[in-house]
Amino acid sequence: MTTPYPGLTPSHRTRALFKWLALLGAATFGLGLLFARQRALSSFLLLNIGFLGMGLGAAFFIALQYVCGAHWAVALRRVPEAMCGILPWAALGILITILVGRSLYPWTEEHATGMKGVILSYPFVLGRTVVFLGIWLLLVRALVHGSRLQDDTGDASLSESNVRLSAVFLVVFGLTFWVAVFDWVMSLEPEWYSTMYGVYHFAGLFLGAIAAIIILVVWLSRVGPLRSVLTAEHLHDLGKLLFGFSTFWMYIWFSEYMLIWYADFPEETAHFVRRLTGGWGPLFVANMVVTWLIPFFILLPKPVKRNPDMLVRVACMILFGRWLDLYLLIYPAAVGHETVTFGVLELGMALGAPGLFMLVFVRAYRACAPVPIADPLLNASLSHHQ
Repeated sequence: MTTPYPGLTPSHRTRALFKWLALLGAATFGLGLLFARQRALSSFLLLNIGFLGMGLGAAFFIALQYVCGAHWAVALRRVPEAMCGILPWAALGILITILVGRSLYPWTEEHATGMKGVILSYPFVLGRTVVFLGIWLLLVRALVHGSRLQDDTGDASLSESNVRLSAVFLVVFGLTFWVAVFDWVMSLEPEWYSTMYGVYHFAGLFLGAIAAIIILVVWLSRVGPLRSVLTAEHLHDLGKLLFGFSTFWMYIWFSEYMLIWYADFPEETAHFVRRLTGGWGPLFVANMVVTWLIPFFILLPKPVKRNPDMLVRVACMILFGRWLDLYLLIYPAAVGHETVTFGVLELGMALGAPGLFMLVFVRAYRACAPVPIADPLLNASLSHHQ
């Protein structure tokens, strides 16, 4: 089936930039394994948790739209679908980290007793990792495949099938994701625990995905594929989601911190003490400022949420806040909390991440029509609020 919408054709200079950034990140990681192994593995874990969040957050966005019967984002759906292309890379990175990064996890060298010893058993954690990643990849692949198959067949029943599949994904994702982040991130400090950790990571995951979707749809509207698709109404709705989930993230952050501060149990407060001492304190505060405080006041006025330039700037700020949040969760535990550790290694790998992500995204986006041309709700999405 043909499409009247232009395809994505980034310039040679843009493609070269993505490739060079990806190569820079890979080379930095390789050198880091030779000269600063713990830092390289910590940064590798950070970036792959970030990639996983982008892919799963995009899949959650798609599934939510299907289950709710929402039409407004149908015309933009190919963007989160293409973002899901990063999931296999993230899954491979997480698996490599669990296999070769055992130095990150103190429990692999200790012999805990009782239930903790059972839950943090290396074979059990590795098995859970494989199962969780496999289930997510299968469900997301089926969801994206159904959407793209509809372009070729024009079968409206595929939307109904994706509604059912989305409901399954949302339930499975909700039951497995919180266990996964306990295994991969919270267990960096096995003596510490928080029952709010899973929902906190979900808040950051979805917030980061919304920010990335905003940046990508604005970019695509300027390079061609979504030029006649994206409207101020679409931007307004995305801006409201960004505003809402930034505040939701802050609400969960404050709820966790307040409860632990008020109870004042040493086994719980140690997590925050590490991040408020040794030079980490300013970054701890900066995380709240760039992820919530500044975006909150900027996004309050309605015109800002309809302004693509302002919205992209805020989205970039929130993505930086997402990186900083993961950095604060991982580095003080895995590398050491005495002094802040950041150098060429972390910078090189951080610059490589968007290069790899964009290479994967562009390839996935170009593999199909830029909008779901056979979706029954497409016309309603194109005329959203008109």
